Order: sequence, then C-alpha cells, then structure tokens
Amino acid sequence: MPVHIYTNWNSRPYDNQEQIEPFKKFYFICEGLNTETYYFRRLIDLRKQLGIHQLIELRLCEKTGKDKDISFPKNLKAFADAQKKNPELGFDPHRDKMIIVFDGDIFENKVSGYDELVSSIEENDIAAVTNPGFELFLILHIEGSYYTHIQGHEAEFLSMDEHGRYSYAYNVLRDLTHMNAKSNPKIGKLADNVLTAINQEEHINQDIHKLKGQITSNIGKVIKMIINDNPLNHSKFN
Repeated sequence: MPVHIYTNWNSRPYDNQEQIEPFKKFYFICEGLNTETYYFRRLIDLRKQLGIHQLIELRLCEKTGKDKDISFPKNLKAFADAQKKNPELGFDPHRDKMIIVFDGDIFENKVSGYDELVSSIEENDIAAVTNPGFELFLILHIEGSYYTHIQGHEAEFLSMDEHGRYSYAYNVLRDLTHMNAKSNPKIGKLADNVLTAINQEEHINQDIHKLKGQITSNIGKVIKMIINDNPLNHSKFN
C-alpha cells in the first residue's frame, strides 16, 4: 500500500454509542512530510471536540516508500487521483473529497501553471493553499498573532532570504513557539487552537485564486467548512 492512513474513526466513538460507518470522508494529502503530518494527526484527534458530524471521517494519507518525496503540487494531485483507485482506501467519488495541501510560494517567481492546477483540483476535490507556506497558517493559531506579527509585515513574509527561501514565516513561528516546526511533533498541539486560527485567517486573503503577491491561507476556511458540514443534508436519505 503506497500510503499510511491515519484516522481515529474506530478509536473514539461518540458518547459510547455503537460505532457506525462514515457517510463522508475527507482525505488530507500534504506536500510536507513532517509539519503538516504533526498538525493534521492532532486535528483528527480533535474531531469530537470540534463538533464534526459523527458521519464524517477525517483521514491523513501519509506518503510512504517511493512516493515519500512527492511534493510538487502537480504531482500531489496525480498522487491523490491515483489513491482514489486504491480499494483499501474505500474512496467514494460521489461523496468523498481529497484535500490537497500545498505551499503557494513556488508560484510567486519560479513555477507557472498555478491557475490551471487549482482549477483542475477543484473540479472534484479541494485545494488548501498557503502563501508563503504552512507555517503562516500555524502562526494564526496564536491569539493576537495577526496584529502583532503579520499585519504590516506582509512584504517580509513574501521576501526570499539570501538562500532563495521564504523563511520569514518559519522564523516567526520558531520565535513564538520555541520549536522547530519541521522536526518537533509537539508543533501539532497548535491544532488545539484551530478556532483561533479560523477567526484570524479571515483577516488575510483567503481567495486562493488571487494568491500571487498576497499572504494567503484558506486552510482554516476548509476546516470551518468541514466543521459545519452535515452530510445528511446532501444524502439520498434526506
């Protein structure tokens, strides 16, 4: 099997009721191997606390083996499409969604084809994009961080360092948490404050179609959509 699936569907039944099969599943497929994995594992564990409907299952598809280093967004989409055919995942194209999480910074200067990529993802699935990177979204989990560390510093977030990397968000997050987000699993605990991130994200650009030149994140918007989703409203049983 080319992926490791993380879910807590069978381990945390709601209110000690008999566990039922999910009606709808969201699969997170991420560009990064570490930071995003730490975060979404914790987010999945918070499913009940966030009030996500009991018929919705969250799954993290962790790349393994020869697929481990897939990171280029176009290749992530191809990987996600391939996983839909994996019978072990049980993907239902009529109900389930792949959420492809990637950084938009490479499309600022180095890579073209962003609009076409997002449009192709959104034909059937969900694009969750940050510009410059995932660390920007993590910063939003800290109360007041938009006003103290983002507002007025937009240019710094989108400026490359002497090594040609967008490192400003990483450095801000490190200074705020005293953790290396790329190697410390405890960074995932920021997910406990996801409602703060959802609220603060509304202060920055959430329209991923207008990403270039703007600090951007729609990950909180996507998570809010999942929290508010009631699959029975869209089912044949309704």
